[in-house]
Amino acid sequence: MSELRRNPLTGRWVTIADDRAARPIDFAPRQLAVEAEPRRPCPFCPGNEEETPPALETYARDGHWLVRVVPNLYPAFHGSGPMAVDERDPIFVRAPGTGIHEVLVLSPEHATDWSGLDDKQAGLVMAAIRDRMEEHGRLAPVRYTQMIVNHGREAGASLEHPHGQLLGIPFVPGELVDEQAGFAAHAEHHGGSCLLCAAVEAERASGERVVLDDDRVVVVCPWWSGTPYELLVLPTRHEGHLARSAPADLVAVGRAVRDALRRAHEVVGDLAYNLVFHTAPHRDERAFHWHLHITPRLTSVAGFEQGTGVLINIVRPEDAAAALAVR
Repeated sequence: MSELRRNPLTGRWVTIADDRAARPIDFAPRQLAVEAEPRRPCPFCPGNEEETPPALETYARDGHWLVRVVPNLYPAFHGSGPMAVDERDPIFVRAPGTGIHEVLVLSPEHATDWSGLDDKQAGLVMAAIRDRMEEHGRLAPVRYTQMIVNHGREAGASLEHPHGQLLGIPFVPGELVDEQAGFAAHAEHHGGSCLLCAAVEAERASGERVVLDDDRVVVVCPWWSGTPYELLVLPTRHEGHLARSAPADLVAVGRAVRDALRRAHEVVGDLAYNLVFHTAPHRDERAFHWHLHITPRLTSVAGFEQGTGVLINIVRPEDAAAALAVR
């Protein structure tokens, strides 16, 4: 029998229906190539730096860059200025898409992903994310910065070379608004405690869904997993803003993401995934605890999910965690 589980971060329900996992189409091998023009020189490889706009940040050692941050050639958000909403028509409300859109090249190595980074490289990537978020936070029109990594065409990647994107936007997106409400509701009903601090404690006590625990960070297949092998990366030190985290915590998170993804590749095979960072909006001191969502793209979102917003997960998170556990 299927089971409904509520996501306390967003208040949404998910359905665990693991008896559907025997369907023959589930977890078919990836078939989509990333680059539409594979013979075109990769703009993110060393030697091709002129293919991108001038770097905003370069992290180098011994004269060779290790991480680069460059403006996106095709930005979804561009231009300065506050969010000026035009409400002259109650239906056709609009605002200019001002903001920042940057590409963070994770490594000079082309044929890898976050799972292939060594400890120093993973820590350097996290330091670059912190630095860019700090810079975005100094700009008054930018209210929130979203860091993402899309790996694989099924996850939305258009280039194979490992990279992420930082988008500084003039509003707080609905997903973050919902999560902030989840933190507030938990605090109200549980004596002011932090929702994700409580989740860390509960998951450690249960042990059923823990994939990795190295003291500074816990990786779990969350109780409310909406997709197969979904992962939640939780720094154990309470902090709402990623940019304020201690360097050791950032390094630990970068390493934990690497180890969890490496294990996912071993268990599931060559998989596409989305890595999404959630941190408190800039200059917002309401209750929050920054964290990461890793969503492997192993199944498609069909009509029921689109029509209701209720995801159906065919792999119990307890079974996923048992398979993925990093020993």
